[in-house]
Amino acid sequence: MRTKRFMTTAATVSALALTLAACGGGDDEGDNGGDNGDTGTSEGDGGDAGGEGDSGEGDGGDAGSAGGEITIGVHSGWEEGIAVSHLWQAILEEQGYDVTLETAEAGVVFTGLAQGDYDLNFDTWLPNTHSDYIEQYGDDLEELGMWYENAPLTMAVNEDAPIESLDELADNADEFGNRIVGIEPGAGLTRITTDEVIPTYGLEDMEYVISSTTAMLSELSAAIDSGDNVVVTLWRPHWAYDAFPIRDLEDPEGAFGEPDDIYTYGNAEFSSEFPEVAEWIAGFTFSDEDLAELENIMFNEMGGNSNDEAVEQWLADNPDFIDSVVSGGGEAGGETDTEGGESGTEGAGSETDSEDAETES
Repeated sequence: MRTKRFMTTAATVSALALTLAACGGGDDEGDNGGDNGDTGTSEGDGGDAGGEGDSGEGDGGDAGSAGGEITIGVHSGWEEGIAVSHLWQAILEEQGYDVTLETAEAGVVFTGLAQGDYDLNFDTWLPNTHSDYIEQYGDDLEELGMWYENAPLTMAVNEDAPIESLDELADNADEFGNRIVGIEPGAGLTRITTDEVIPTYGLEDMEYVISSTTAMLSELSAAIDSGDNVVVTLWRPHWAYDAFPIRDLEDPEGAFGEPDDIYTYGNAEFSSEFPEVAEWIAGFTFSDEDLAELENIMFNEMGGNSNDEAVEQWLADNPDFIDSVVSGGGEAGGETDTEGGESGTEGAGSETDSEDAETES
């Protein structure tokens, strides 16, 4: 069961520093991926993949055959997707598949998925965050299942900030240095903030800083450490809610939209090439408690530097998990012996991955 822990700011800064320092190479998986969307980073034991189009169409990809090559596209910096992608790498490799993880900015992942360069993506947020990509590429993609329910987009502030709601922000912009700190330019959260939230609440005169998730977390950490007010774009599940004393601003106009759910998408041929895997994915859900446990190990305890080791540790603590997934015996991580629960909104997801993602500062 999840143990909620509040890290000190100093410990979090150290973890972020380790992440940035790791840009030259991962713990044991080669170059880190990129917030700016490099697609050539191969990870794990799967061999070359990604830009060369080696995404499971060759050896072992025939329908009905066990094993084969599967490439998973991972959104740069999105911890819940990083964690679940590494978890599924472990699941599939135990079942005889050859799996490669490749990290890129979300737009590049969806393009590669539609073109067949990637086979899977476990981090598609709908109906809001990634709706533009599904509208653009939907004819060349296949929805395989929803694994996490109720994941809202938000704007967050330090818990002692002088406002409670987004409709107070414009009148108190000076309290926040007249700045809103955002993430990557290609993120759905960035688009929704620009097109919906800012005009709805009259925030056009505030500087909207768009850079990277890593830079946003660094600014958040520095502001908390210095006692300054700060407002950042964020989402749940995210480990920042455990690591920092922060809270969401109310959204009375509903500008962020209803909370998303998180889906797995494959390229258009996935079910026909990998029917067994498609069946496993269709039955897969991940409880809030189990996601929090895995991400706490991966990003808080191990600093995003040993993701495969984090998965191994979590699976050792949840020995029936893989069997529950491949047997189709109910909710993975929920109704089993993993002490999980129903999907919720309090995940401790996270956005810095030294093994999967190039990070920008």
